[in-house]
Amino acid sequence: MQFQDGLPEPQRSLAFATVAIALFLAVLDSAIANIALPPITHQFGIERTDAIWVVNGFQLAVTMVLLPLASLGEIVGYRRVYLGGVALFTTASLACAFSNSLPTLVAARVIQGLGAAGIMSINIALVRFIFPQAMLGRAVGKVAMIVGVSSAAGPTIAGLILAVAPWQMLFLVNVPVGIIAFLIGLKTLPVTPTSHGRFDIRSALLSAATFGLFISGVNGLGHSEGLALSLAQIGAGLVIGAVFAWSQLKLPVPMLPVDLLRRPVFALSATTSVCSFAAQSLAFVCLPFLLHDSLQRSASETGLLITPWPITTAAAAYFAGHLADRLAPGKIAAAGLAVFALGLLSLTLMPDQPSNFDLVWRLMLAGLGFGFFQSPNNKMLIASAPRSRSGGASGIQSTARLVGQSTGVALLAAIFGLMPDHQITVALGAATVLAAAGILPSALRRFEPQDDVTVIAPPRPTI
Repeated sequence: MQFQDGLPEPQRSLAFATVAIALFLAVLDSAIANIALPPITHQFGIERTDAIWVVNGFQLAVTMVLLPLASLGEIVGYRRVYLGGVALFTTASLACAFSNSLPTLVAARVIQGLGAAGIMSINIALVRFIFPQAMLGRAVGKVAMIVGVSSAAGPTIAGLILAVAPWQMLFLVNVPVGIIAFLIGLKTLPVTPTSHGRFDIRSALLSAATFGLFISGVNGLGHSEGLALSLAQIGAGLVIGAVFAWSQLKLPVPMLPVDLLRRPVFALSATTSVCSFAAQSLAFVCLPFLLHDSLQRSASETGLLITPWPITTAAAAYFAGHLADRLAPGKIAAAGLAVFALGLLSLTLMPDQPSNFDLVWRLMLAGLGFGFFQSPNNKMLIASAPRSRSGGASGIQSTARLVGQSTGVALLAAIFGLMPDHQITVALGAATVLAAAGILPSALRRFEPQDDVTVIAPPRPTI
C-alpha cells in the first residue's frame, strides 16, 4: 500500500507534541511515586512494606499488558490505543488524587499503569507514522531525550510539589495536561493501517503471566525473607514464557513477534537493548550504595551527583538520533556502547576517595555512551520491521527496556547476596561486561529498513 510518508507541518509537530506530553507524564509518574511514599504512609497509617504497592501496582500493570496493547494497536489502530491510554491514565490520576485508603489508591494506580502501558507500548510505532523515514532517527532521539529528562526530573519535580502541596497534587497535575494532550491528539494523530486479525486473549493472558511473574519475582529478590517465593515466581514466569513463545510460532501475526525476532537485525537490536539496560540498571541502582555508604556522601549530594548521568544521556540521545539519519546507525550504536563500557570501567578504577569531579566526569562518560547507543539502536529495531508490524516492534522495544532493567536489579541482588566483599566493584565490573558484550554484534549489523506501508493524513474521526 502506498500512502504519504509522514505528516505535513504543522500537523507533524502537534501530533508529536501529543506523544511527547503523554510519554513524559507516564515516565514521570513512575519516578515520582517513590517520593510520595513517606507522606502516603503517614496519612493512611500503614507499614512501609504495604505502601510499596503504590509503586509495584503501577509497574506490574505496565509490564503485563505492553505486548497485548501493542498487538491491539495493530488490529484497531495505534491512534485508538494511544488516545485510550491517555484517557485512562488521566482519569486514573484523578482517582489517585481522591483516594482515601491504600486499597483504593493501589487500584487507581493499577488502572493508571494500564493507561501508561497504552502510551508506552506504541509511542515509537506512532512516531514512525508521524515522521518521514528520512527523519526517523532524530524522532527516536527526541523520544529517548524525553524519557531521559522525565526520569531525571521526576524526583526534583516531586520534591518541589511536596514542598508546597500535599501528595495528592502529584497526581492532580496530570489531569489538565492529560486533557490537553488528548484533545490535540484527537485532531492530529495519524490514522494507521489496521490488520484484519482478532485479538488473541490466550496469548494476552500468557504474556501477562510471563512478565508479571518474572518482574514480581525480580522485585522481591532484595528481601531475604521472601527469597523462596521470588525464585518460585521467576521460575514459573520462565516456564510460562516458554509455553508462550512456543504457542506463537504458528500464528500468522504473533503477539510475541517471533516473526520479527527471526530477522537478525531486529533480534540483535532487541538483545543489545536488553544488555544495555541491564548494565545501566545494575550500575544505576548500585551507585547510591557507592556514594552514600562507601564514600559517605549525604543523601542530597548523592542525588545531585547522579543527576548528570541521565541529563547527559538525554542530550546525547537527541544528538545521536540526528546522526543516525546520516551515518550508519549500527556503527554509532557500537561506538556508544564502547564509550558506555569505558565509563563503567572508569568507575571501577576510581581512587578510594574520589573528588566530586572524579565522580561526575565518569558518570557523564557513561551517560554519554548510553545515550549514543539508545537512539541509533532503537531506530534500527523499529525500522527493521515492516510498518504494518510497527506495533510489535514498539512493544518489544519497551519490553526489552523493562526486562533489561529487571535483569540488572536481579544481578545486583545476587551479587549482594553471594559476594561478602567488593560488592560494588563486582557489580560495576558486571555492568561493564554487559555493555561491552554488544559492541561487536552492534557494529556488524547491516541496516536494511523495511517500508511496506506509509501513513495517510487523518480525517476528523471519532474514537
